[in-house]
Amino acid sequence: MDLATVDARSAHDAALQNGYRKITIRLIPLMFVCYLFNYLDRVNVGFAKLQMLNDLKMSETVYGLGAGIFFIGYVLSGVPSNLILRRVGARAWIALIMAVWGVLSASLLFVTTPASFYTLRFFTGIAEAGFFPGMVLYLTQWYPSARRGRAIALFMSAIPISGVVGGPLSGWMLQHFAAGQGGLAAWQWLYLLQGVPTVVLGLAVFLLLQDGIDEARWLSDAEKDALRTALREDAAQEQVAMPKRASIGEMLANVSVWKFGAIYFTIQMGVYAINFWLPSIIQSLGISSASAIGWLSAIPYLVTSVAMVVVGRSADARRERRWHVSLPMAVGVIGLVMAAQASGHFVGAMIGLTLATAGALTALAMFWPLPTAVLVGASAAGGVALINSLGQIAGFVSPYIIGWIKDATHRTDLALYLLSSTMVIGALLVMTTSAKEVNR
Repeated sequence: MDLATVDARSAHDAALQNGYRKITIRLIPLMFVCYLFNYLDRVNVGFAKLQMLNDLKMSETVYGLGAGIFFIGYVLSGVPSNLILRRVGARAWIALIMAVWGVLSASLLFVTTPASFYTLRFFTGIAEAGFFPGMVLYLTQWYPSARRGRAIALFMSAIPISGVVGGPLSGWMLQHFAAGQGGLAAWQWLYLLQGVPTVVLGLAVFLLLQDGIDEARWLSDAEKDALRTALREDAAQEQVAMPKRASIGEMLANVSVWKFGAIYFTIQMGVYAINFWLPSIIQSLGISSASAIGWLSAIPYLVTSVAMVVVGRSADARRERRWHVSLPMAVGVIGLVMAAQASGHFVGAMIGLTLATAGALTALAMFWPLPTAVLVGASAAGGVALINSLGQIAGFVSPYIIGWIKDATHRTDLALYLLSSTMVIGALLVMTTSAKEVNR
């Protein structure tokens, strides 16, 4: 290899590294904050529940149905929303749906009946449906598969950070506004103050995001060329599970899409058990202060935020995907079983809840490099959205099952055993995936 070729390769590599650094600095922080509020708006009913049920005389089953019905709207709108995003661009579409769901989430303060609770949660689910799969698809426009695990882990670390920040914040709101300032109950203030910032963030997305490498004025021409070359080379190496211009019928007939959807469903069964019931489980351990519940609920998420980044780096460094999903799922199963067996023992329950949170949410972040390594082009838009929608059915099933079982037995341990068993099935399904397809 002559000196000129070596110099050209060196310049290409330098441009590529500079490009990735700029992309990460420019895009990931804003995406992170948006996803943080996305998750807060989705699961803050878990904290509002501590006071809302008594104020409105609602049962645990009504709460579980209301928490879960969000995902009926979410599932129905996931694929259409992502296909629209591909046509109009991420910037405009994500900005619009963020503004809409922010208004709907804040409007939960007006809930007075189960019907109004169900209605607002349902339409909020419709509005939010395109955000997460859209962001996953958006990252594929910037990062090749070898770098995607770390990028997705950084983006999805907003989930545990939302717990680290949102738990104490929600607990403080419930405590601070307990006197009913401004004619609103504390849980109403919680919905309002966590919904309005999302509208502002929607405007920031419209002003600050770009739809792809070509529109990024902050990248040099050399960096753009290097990044486009890396994406082309990555696409050429990908093991495509379906044609790039697959029809809806072909997409629905693809076995890989349904298998990935089933795996995602089992992970989400554990995730939503934690998201919607963690404050209530901590309260059942004898903790009555809303502020204390908020701070204690932050502990599992703080551990998880570290675990997600560490495992994401490991997955990319080793170019291994399957074990980096299935092993965290196994940790989540152990944690759920420990929490179920704690029987009011505070330390044991907190250790179990921490392991369950870290395992389930880390598996959630590590999951997405699997399907995005298999699905490309137009197939990725519909396939990723369909997989996400199938998984989000767990968001309805999981809280409803727990609410129903708790009303029937006044215990949550049976529900935790059931949810952990589904994660075992999911971990086994992960290992049936071809290592050649995804370990790159």
